[in-house]
Parts: sequence; C-alpha cells; structure tokens
Amino acid sequence: MTGKITLAATVALLTLVAGAVQVASAQTAPSPTVAHEQVFAAERAFAKAMQDRDLAAFTTLLSKDAVFYGESVTRGPAAVAAAWKPLFAGPTAPFSWEPTSVEVIDAGTLALSSGPVRGPDGRQTSTYNSIWRLEDGAWRVVFDKGCQCPPPPKPGADAASCAAQN
Repeated sequence: MTGKITLAATVALLTLVAGAVQVASAQTAPSPTVAHEQVFAAERAFAKAMQDRDLAAFTTLLSKDAVFYGESVTRGPAAVAAAWKPLFAGPTAPFSWEPTSVEVIDAGTLALSSGPVRGPDGRQTSTYNSIWRLEDGAWRVVFDKGCQCPPPPKPGADAASCAAQN
C-alpha cells in the first residue's frame, strides 16, 4: 500500500512540475506578433545606443554567446564591446542603421533583423543582418554581420537581374 501511495505522490508531483514548466515556457516566449514588435524595438534601441554614443547600453543588448563578423570574427560580449569601443569615440557616430525587416520563428524565441547601414552623409553603405535570441525575457544579439552588398532587388525582379547585382 505504501508503494502505491508513493508512486501516486511521485506521479502527482511530476505532473505538477511538468505543468509548471509548460506555464513558465508559455510566459517567457511571446507570440510571434509580439516578438516581432519587440525585436524591432530592441534593434532600434541597439542603433540608438550607437547614436547616443552609449557603449554600456550597446553592451547590454549583446548575448553571452555573441558572435560579430567584421575584419575578423569576435566572440563574446566583452570582446565585441572592446572591438566596437573605438566606434563610440567622438561626438558623432561613424554610421547608423535601422531595421526594415524582422522575421521571428513560430516559437517566438529567435529572430532575424535586417536593414540598411548608412554613412554620416545618410547614404546607404551596406546592409546588416542580426540574429536575436530571447534570453531571460530580453532580446539580445547572437550574430551580427554586415555586407557591402547592394540593397535587395525590387519586388518582381527576376533571378538574372539579382545575379547581375552580386
């Protein structure tokens, strides 16, 4: 009889724990629609940190696993912040960026943002792509890579004209 009670108590406890895990997961991952807006806001805050010359704010948006591509690959938030520190020197940002596209996976925990990078004169110089991950309730950049590619082709462009751009 004691074995049946212990087994029943164990099953009940496991059921409660499993339910709590499901509730916690549901609370930490927003819907894709909400996540979409959150990533747009996080990317804008990231760009604003550069414009405001605020390296500390920039660093808070970096994932613990951050990987940034540039002249070399930089790994980890401390190394990324150190590599970007010279870009925060001076009163004017050397470039700016803004998100024009965000896509979020259905789970609401991983996203891609892309958009133009502009020089101080406002002309587009490149395009950036960032992968964001929801970590402890906050969106943080995991991967970041810019390219000197031309802007994306206009809707309806055929494959040959796209290939000619690259």
